[in-house]
Amino acid sequence: MTRKQKSVFIRILIAALLMAVLHFLPIDDVFNGWLAFVLYLIPYLCVGYDVLRKAYKGIRNRQPFDENFLMAVASLGAILLGRVRTGDYTEGAAVMLFYQIGELFQSYAVGKSRRNISALMDIRPDYANLLKEDGTVTRVDPDEVEIGQTVVVSPGEKIPMDGIILSGTSSLDTVALTGESVPRTVREGDAVLSGSINQSGVLHIRTTHDFSESTASKILDLVENASSQKSRSEQFITRFARIYTPAVCYAALALALIPPLVLYLTGQDPMVAEWITRALTFLVISCPCALVISIPLTFFAGIGGASSAGILIKGSNYFETLAHAGIVAFDKTGTMTEGVFEVAEIHHAAIPEKELLRLTALAESFSNHPISRSLQEAAGNPGDASLVTSTQEISGEGIRATVEGHDVLCGNEKLMARFSMEYAHCHSAGTVVHVAIDGQYCGHILIADRIKPTAREAIDALHAAGIRKTVMLTGDREAVAASVAHDLGIDAVQSELLPQEKVSAVETLLKEKQSAETLLFVGDGINDAPVLSRADIGIAMGALGSDAAIEAADVVLMDDNPCKIAKAIRIARKCMRIAYENIIFAIGVKLICLVLGALGLASMWIAIFADVGVMVLAVLNAIRALRVQN
Repeated sequence: MTRKQKSVFIRILIAALLMAVLHFLPIDDVFNGWLAFVLYLIPYLCVGYDVLRKAYKGIRNRQPFDENFLMAVASLGAILLGRVRTGDYTEGAAVMLFYQIGELFQSYAVGKSRRNISALMDIRPDYANLLKEDGTVTRVDPDEVEIGQTVVVSPGEKIPMDGIILSGTSSLDTVALTGESVPRTVREGDAVLSGSINQSGVLHIRTTHDFSESTASKILDLVENASSQKSRSEQFITRFARIYTPAVCYAALALALIPPLVLYLTGQDPMVAEWITRALTFLVISCPCALVISIPLTFFAGIGGASSAGILIKGSNYFETLAHAGIVAFDKTGTMTEGVFEVAEIHHAAIPEKELLRLTALAESFSNHPISRSLQEAAGNPGDASLVTSTQEISGEGIRATVEGHDVLCGNEKLMARFSMEYAHCHSAGTVVHVAIDGQYCGHILIADRIKPTAREAIDALHAAGIRKTVMLTGDREAVAASVAHDLGIDAVQSELLPQEKVSAVETLLKEKQSAETLLFVGDGINDAPVLSRADIGIAMGALGSDAAIEAADVVLMDDNPCKIAKAIRIARKCMRIAYENIIFAIGVKLICLVLGALGLASMWIAIFADVGVMVLAVLNAIRALRVQN
């Protein structure tokens, strides 16, 4: 408990104890019952003075219509009625006591959910160990480290900013970033994210981002700002409370004045005290705490629960759109595939495959193209680049090089046609590098992008979640795109698209969607940013995705796992279901009790349940949104 919660708890205990003593203590009717009145005011003011003070401030600021005003009027009215009618002040004091019990419970529950989220998101590093040029290590504030400097991270410390490992091998705990509980093994040359916890070896890391632009800072900024983006349900509750609270106050006033006046004018007993009691009961019942507290708490818990699973939802306004997803469109490279090219097969080799691969890798050794790098990785150690005496890059076709005295051509069909070389067609999907040596065609090398291991599972999970249509939109060749889409079970594919053509394709899908459903687009590259902005919901891959894509997206998947798309949809649907349950339950119970209170069939004790009890149950239900493991 916080200090404030402990103070309220002590006041509740003191007030409850005093009321119990006063109930069993025979108090003589001294001065016409004034002694009992004064004694009962002690526990009442002890537990409720802060509510009275807030109500007074609201009246002074000309904004009186809130739950504090309702409680102050209802409880004071009940005490004064007790003084006039029966001399029993228990009911009025009990209204304030149970209201404060409910408020304490609500405060503890909200605080617990915030602490859970804070613990899950405890990724902000407090310091960085900066390695200086003289070899000494100095502990500095992370903001002081510049791009390109080296930081040292010992076991148990958080990585202060994104970077590349210069030396060292270790296991990283990335659960707060990605939701993945299995430690990730990293070594020299690997990229690492700030906020990860080093579990074993000492790492020397060259920074690639400022602290303010690193992953940990961006995540914290997204989560902290998410609550400012209100959902339509929250906006409805805010508007509802603004209208509802003054309306019930005027209704209670009318209930206290009009029936007695009508009865008096018709010559009957006006029963003023009875109708005032009903009006006060009506006020207690009408308090909108359950709605005002539980609905924002539901979405706040949903954002925190999703963050713990490595899914960053930038605002509660996106939950409703996610929950109604009917079409999901994907980019291919980096989204459904790993974006890592590798040599898959070698076909029609006229010389030993290893030799063919070695000569091709040497010919491509001066290029930084991903295809060239994949050839060099597959060849292992092809030899010294000095073995290549001349190179000529032919734009859009390939390379001609002299390797160990051999004339080597490696490239696409256009290159083979340029040099009148007969070649064998490849029927497999991927990038094909045809190779000719000394005027003789020697075969071709197939290079393919690896499909993510979880990609097929992700598509199946989306279909199981009720997604009507899945579509792949890619700039890759038709054969490659069709092959990947077929392997993954994607419903439709559009290939060889430029960035503006992707936007046009999404526009067409938006026109085709059904009225109640929304369209999601999932991407990771700079060229995906316009499409992410145009879709109803944009989802970006956060680990390998570009900054532009992450900035444009509404949802970020921190571990690039496409299975999290279906999980994000299920989390959104759960949050919306909880919000609707609370709205229906709170309004339903209050309407029933308001009618009973107006008819005189509900006592002040029922009114207390309709306020405090409903609020406690709604808050308990809202906290369920934190649990997203399954």
